[in-house]
Parts: sequence; C-alpha cells; structure tokens
Amino acid sequence: MTRNYLIKPTLDHDYPTISHGNGIYLYDTDGKQYIDGSSGAVTASIGHGVMDVVDAMTEQARKVSFAYRSHFTSEAAEALAKKLSDLAPGDLNWSFFVNSGSEATETAMKIAIQHWQEKGYERKNRIVSRWTSYHGITMGALSMSGHVPRRKRFVPLLEDFPSISAPYCYRCPYNNEFSGCKLQCANELETAIQRVGSENIAAFIAEPIIGASAGAVTPPDGYYQRIKEICENYDILFIADEVMTGIGRTGKMFAMEHWGVDPDIIALGKGMSAGYTPMAATMVSDRVMEPILKGSNSIMAGHTYSANPLSAAVSLEVLSYIEGNDLVQAAEEKGQYLFKKLQGLAGKFDIIGDVRGKGLLLGLEFVSNRISKTPFDLQIGLTTRLVNKAFAKGLLIYPAAGAIEGIAGDAVILSPPLIITNEEIDRLVKILEASLEELQRELHSEGLIEDMQAI
Repeated sequence: MTRNYLIKPTLDHDYPTISHGNGIYLYDTDGKQYIDGSSGAVTASIGHGVMDVVDAMTEQARKVSFAYRSHFTSEAAEALAKKLSDLAPGDLNWSFFVNSGSEATETAMKIAIQHWQEKGYERKNRIVSRWTSYHGITMGALSMSGHVPRRKRFVPLLEDFPSISAPYCYRCPYNNEFSGCKLQCANELETAIQRVGSENIAAFIAEPIIGASAGAVTPPDGYYQRIKEICENYDILFIADEVMTGIGRTGKMFAMEHWGVDPDIIALGKGMSAGYTPMAATMVSDRVMEPILKGSNSIMAGHTYSANPLSAAVSLEVLSYIEGNDLVQAAEEKGQYLFKKLQGLAGKFDIIGDVRGKGLLLGLEFVSNRISKTPFDLQIGLTTRLVNKAFAKGLLIYPAAGAIEGIAGDAVILSPPLIITNEEIDRLVKILEASLEELQRELHSEGLIEDMQAI
C-alpha cells in the first residue's frame, strides 16, 4: 500500500488526480471529463483556464509577488479596494483583504466589536446569527454558525452566541404559507435583542441566501428590509456574509441588492478570485470605520498574506473579466434557464421536494414524501449517494445537507460557472437526471419511497 502524506477530506478515500481545466470542464489524469456543476465549492465563477487571469498573475509575479502589509501597500491592492468600493452598495468604501471566507467573516465580527469599543460600548460584543447557517470553519466563524456536524467537536471552545430561526419558507417554523408570510422569522431578531439586551449585541450576521447548510434557502420579500429596520432601531450592525453569494453569483454583483438593503459590513470570498488564488475581503462602511479612524486608527486583525499583491492582481482581473463579459446578467439569464430545467426534474422525481435559489445559486431539497415533506433518515445518506453518483457520471454538485435544525434534511447546490451556455446546462441536467433515476430506483427497491412516477 502506498503511503499518503497529504491530509485529504476523507483520509482513506481514493480521489482522482486533477490534470487541468478548461471552461466549465475539469479533467483528471486518466482523461475523464467532469462538468463543474458546482464551481468547486461555489468558487470557480468564470470557469477554468482563463488566460487573461493567467497573464495578470504572471505580470504581477514578475513585478513582486509578496510584500508584507506592515511595510508596504501595493498598486494592485489599492486598485482592488477602489474597484470593490465602486461596485458595492451604500457607503461600503473600505476593504480589508484576507485569504478565506472564514477569515472574512471572523474579521467582520472583530471589526463590528471594535467599532463599538471605539465608541465606548465595551459590552457590545455578542453576535446574533441564524441557527441554520455556516459562516466558516475558524472558531469565531463557527461560533456564529449553526451547522452541527461542523460544530460538534469544538462546542466547548465556541462562544455561545444567540441565534434565531432562518427564513426557511419550505419548512416555515410558523406553518405559514409562502403567500401569507408575516415575517415572524425576521421579528425573532427583535425578540432575541430584547432578551439579550441591545447593550450587549454588536451585530447580526446572515447569508443573503443560505448556502452550504441549507441548499440555497432564499428569504421572502420584505425579510431583509425588516431585519435592517430592527438593526437600526436597536443600534446593531448588520453583517452580510456574501462569501458564497457575492460577485455576480445570484444575478446581482452583491446578493443583498435583490432586496435593496445596504449592510454595514460585507464578507466576500470564493468568486472574488474565482479560485485562481486564495483571496477574500471584509468590506466596511464609512459609518463603521468613522470611530476607528478617530480612535485607535488601526484594525485589530491581519494575516501574513493579507492584501497579497499577487492575489489582489488576480482578483482585479477576475472582476474585470466578469464585467467585460457581462457575467452578472448571464448569471441571471442562465439561472432562469437552469431553474426551469430543475423544475422539470421536480415534476418527474417524487423525491425532489423543493427547487429554490437565485441566479446560478440553485438548490434541490429531497424528501421521502412530498406531501408531508418528510425528510429521509440520516442513515440513508441520500445527499452523499446522489453526489457520488453524479461524480461517477462526470458531474460535480455541492452537498448542502442539514437545513433542518442543522442536522437533518438532504439538499444539493447547482452553481456552475457563470460562463455556462444553455447547451452545457442541458448536458448538466441530463447527467443529473440519470443520477436521480438511479438513486430513486435504489430507494424504491430498498422500500424507502412508495411512489415512483419517474421509473
């Protein structure tokens, strides 16, 4: 047996070895082609092998690839911060560059707390989040998250932050019909604030569309407007975790634009560099920065590779490519096309309970009974089985189980690169359909579903 030296997600799993990528496709060293139907982890938004990005990377590397941020700034980092300011809603004119989404959300938390400290409110240090959420794998980010499988080993080390229900309309915790939504989920924030005390709360954090922990759960109209109103009424900052949704993925440059709400702080990552380099950012409004500028004049955060000039140059070129090829609009148009195709699959397969999302961030939730919305038992491992079947057939999709109380519920995310064509979507859906046919046949033979209209 060959010894392994690399710690992989599953230590004893025999992963194929990646060779190269081109457009929406990846190829392993055996020559097998895969449709990147999830953009990796909702990251490779402009596809693979874009030479404009390679050229920008090479040009910057020839100049300088690293300069420590305490010694120098760089033209690339300054230009990227200016570009993000131009693109962002409201007065989000400041950017702190980090290396991952987890760092971006944790930095957002730190800046929110520091904002209040600089104003003399030392006790405002709690963060309210939603239990169905995932904000990152570092300890601070996990403290703000409600995804049980990722939290359970570290619970003794996590902050016991308050949380509220997610706007999970498919399984409304108040048993409302979608058309009769009374925004009770949003109003829970006010209840939580009153219980904990606004004098103890720095910020509320939310993913505009819930990703890894729920499979593109999308709130009803009016939800974020009410959230923002509550935050303003109680003098609490609103942090939007746009690590997955940001930079065009949902058909807007920033997903919060769908609801016309300006956050105080935004966390970015993933599509910001489209996977060509590790890069993320915490964007901060003028209002939040003002007391810091007048006070300590320094942010208490930072990493060795923060504002790395090579990564900044790559991200700047990615943004240019997205704008130059009108990929935000493409995400909206192709997303509508893919959404209709997924609705067609829902009409064929009884195990699909819900189709949801915006742009090219779409989710499917699976149920054993569509009428009662009964989830499959965890032991069945439905999400993993579907992901593996699709992978074997040459399609990458993203697992997003755990929407029910952070534990149960099966879902996947479809989030191909924004460059995908209708013809490529058709091919993606064909492979997904074949995978679902195989899975539903197995579930029927195992006695786990009763009706099988598709087979």
